[in-house]
Amino acid sequence: MCLATAMVNKSGTETVLAKNISKISIEGDNIVMVDILGEEFTVEGTLISADLVNGVVKIQAA
Repeated sequence: MCLATAMVNKSGTETVLAKNISKISIEGDNIVMVDILGEEFTVEGTLISADLVNGVVKIQAA
């Protein structure tokens, strides 16, 4: 199973938004992520990269 950690960059500071992300979808300007427990996280921004080997997703917040 591939799970990811979502990192968000806002104003030059990168922080962990969520861990154990199992699903990512793009809805307009929003990135919607769901973790293995079903909790949903939404952030307005741009998907910068998705490193699936290391399990890291990087997002630039709007």
